[in-house]
Amino acid sequence: MRSPFISRRRLEPFLHRIWYRSAQPWQLLLMPLSLVFSGVVFLRRKAYRAGWLQSARVDAPVIVVGNITVGGSGKTPFVIWLVELFSAHGFRPGVVSRGYGGAASYWPQQVRGDSDPQAVGDEPIMLARRCNCPVVVDPERTRGARALIEQAGCDLIIADDGLQHYALQRDVEIGMIDGRRRFGNGWLLPAGPLREPPSRLQECDFLVVKGRSAGREYPMKFVDYQLLPLTPGRSPQQPELFAGETVHAVTAIGDAESFFATLRRLGMEVIPHPLPDHHPLYQESFEFGDQLPVIMTDKDAVKCRDNLHDNCWLLRFSVEVGDKLDQKLINILEARKRG
Repeated sequence: MRSPFISRRRLEPFLHRIWYRSAQPWQLLLMPLSLVFSGVVFLRRKAYRAGWLQSARVDAPVIVVGNITVGGSGKTPFVIWLVELFSAHGFRPGVVSRGYGGAASYWPQQVRGDSDPQAVGDEPIMLARRCNCPVVVDPERTRGARALIEQAGCDLIIADDGLQHYALQRDVEIGMIDGRRRFGNGWLLPAGPLREPPSRLQECDFLVVKGRSAGREYPMKFVDYQLLPLTPGRSPQQPELFAGETVHAVTAIGDAESFFATLRRLGMEVIPHPLPDHHPLYQESFEFGDQLPVIMTDKDAVKCRDNLHDNCWLLRFSVEVGDKLDQKLINILEARKRG
């Protein structure tokens, strides 16, 4: 059953070595493919700008959150922050996502906390559990956005990972950047980690950086860490109680090393178990022949149902964004509401 993921498990670390380390022979071999991909990206963008490919506006403001790199840049925690922000100011936000890796039999599909990650993807379920708002997955985000407006009564759409989905017109674009890895070697796929060139970010209304920021970028940091038990009978714990302990860290996110580094900063001795982004988790994913704690992310936990032992935990945190970005966003949306 797991054979389709074996090659990817080997391929992802290989590509990361090419993308985020000094020049490598494989990078040179992949550059011709990157030039072809770059041409496709340019022509597609030009087609939307010229009206050769159609984009549509929906009957609510749209905030797009996305990045130009492959892998984690803090999009999902930031989307949760946005939902909480706008809900507190009287908006009725809804989130539309592609649902990476999902294979639902129909679209759009509303996501619940107990939805099947094989059908709708792992990140939308995490959003449904953490956000008190409707979440819909649909490869055609315009259709998904309309479902949120017409069926769920949403008056604000947040498009998760929608920066390259030009078929949906947007009112605000927010580009996410990984402050540690930035843009890697600067090449587009497959020789580098970029979906679009760095110049694309100049078109975004706001840039938010996970980590160290520069220029017009808004810094985002993770705060208020807490360890939540994934089996009954245990209480939430502060990470400080695990300081000095050896733990297994299991994760299938786009930037596993940042998760391991966080646990180390919290004082834990980490045995890392990285898996490819969105990789399914099985019972053996948590069996290491010892009684050490196993810690994972929120995104990993949604894929765990009946395959956990009683010492499994998820690391949860909140987000802080600096430079009064919250008030600037509220001002934009309030002005849009007034017409």
